[in-house]
Amino acid sequence: MTIGFGIFIFVVGAIMAFALNFEVDWIDLQLVGYILMGAGFLMFAIGLAVMFSRRSSSTVSSTQIDPASGARVTRTETQLPNDQL
Repeated sequence: MTIGFGIFIFVVGAIMAFALNFEVDWIDLQLVGYILMGAGFLMFAIGLAVMFSRRSSSTVSSTQIDPASGARVTRTETQLPNDQL
């Protein structure tokens, strides 16, 4: 959601900075467009950083029958990627 909203803000800022042909006395629309473009790019970059830094793990579960007692034995392992050990 952050990545999409960042792109949306960037596009709105580009429209305000480059495509609008009228002026308002109390605000500079071109400057607001540039500010929105910068905020959109920053939000997009933060969204990418958060997306790639999420933790991931894998879980392996196996069930075996113990030959001596006849009971079922369940073993579960959870592994983290090498950079998070």
